[in-house]
Amino acid sequence: MELHHVENFRRWFDAYVNRFFGEDEYVNVHLRLKYEHTQRTCEEILLLAEPLALDDDQKRVAEVIALFHDVGRFPQFAEYRTFDDTKSVDHGRLAVEILRREGVLAALRRQEREWVETAIEHHGRKAIPADLRGRTLLFAKLIRDADKLDIFRVILEKYRLFREDPGGCPLEIPFPDSPEYSPEVIQSVLNGQLVEYPQLRTLNDVILCRIGWVYDMNFAASLAQVRDRGILDQLFDALPQTADIARLRTQVCEYVDTR
Repeated sequence: MELHHVENFRRWFDAYVNRFFGEDEYVNVHLRLKYEHTQRTCEEILLLAEPLALDDDQKRVAEVIALFHDVGRFPQFAEYRTFDDTKSVDHGRLAVEILRREGVLAALRRQEREWVETAIEHHGRKAIPADLRGRTLLFAKLIRDADKLDIFRVILEKYRLFREDPGGCPLEIPFPDSPEYSPEVIQSVLNGQLVEYPQLRTLNDVILCRIGWVYDMNFAASLAQVRDRGILDQLFDALPQTADIARLRTQVCEYVDTR
């Protein structure tokens, strides 16, 4: 992949996103949130790619995957007013459909298109397909980690705004901010298992779910970023300070340090 491809893709992406802005400021706020998330995910994926001995072409592939990974989010929110795939559409699959329909990746080699499309389609799924191999698997792992790294930032900022001013927060908060958390959610994280989204009942459940993401991160460098940025401390500090939470905090932090 050449540099001019990336530049063309950036221009297309900006023009595509602008199609969805309108008079509904609630929608606009969420579109801007995803646009900023996309830019930061591009930075995160290049940060993670640096120590992996990728050549310049492959780093550009990684950047383009990050640029396009949430293309489906913009029509999703404009139509359904939610980012919840279970209540709307699979945004990863929709992104691939959009890229194909508009011929965005036509200038790339077939292998590059396959890398981009496969990584995007599966970046938000519960697990990576077991049959992926080689660079296809590598790119799928990279976008999943890069995406999570910035979602941690988004979650922390979003919930801070909400808890400071529940009535004035302009962002979608799909769960009540009640003091409890679900026993099955914390048990899943204690077991090192990913939380099933239908189990989520409260804002605390969502925070626990995000903490559990550390078990689904693919690179030691990703976990180092989680630790060094103080992400886990901030997430745990946002939870009730119970004995269960303290036990989970010790376990998760030890896991991250060991990895």
